[in-house]
Amino acid sequence: MARYLLSVHTVEGQSRPPMTPEQMQELMRKIGALEEEMKATNALVYSGRLTGPEDAAVVSVVDGEVLTTDGPFAEAKEHLGGFYIVNANGIEEALSWGRKTSACIGSPIEVRPFAEM
Repeated sequence: MARYLLSVHTVEGQSRPPMTPEQMQELMRKIGALEEEMKATNALVYSGRLTGPEDAAVVSVVDGEVLTTDGPFAEAKEHLGGFYIVNANGIEEALSWGRKTSACIGSPIEVRPFAEM
């Protein structure tokens, strides 16, 4: 069984239409149901939602000097907003989780296998 990253990207300046409290509650219910399905099949390894790129910092060491800068590593309009790490028996199963996740949250999902070491 291999592990796959299902990444959720957000686009800077692009926001979803406002949701009513009922719509937000329904979205959270759908996400909860998806995660329960992932847990029930032993697919879910970990999931997390990230804060915005304005909270990011980059640390690098060059010639023994430590440099810390505010902001994301790459200057881009798209940013990683959250992710799932799942176990899957191949790319087709991982893509199936990607489809379910995309349908649930209404955003594209990048599916990428972890490199085998």
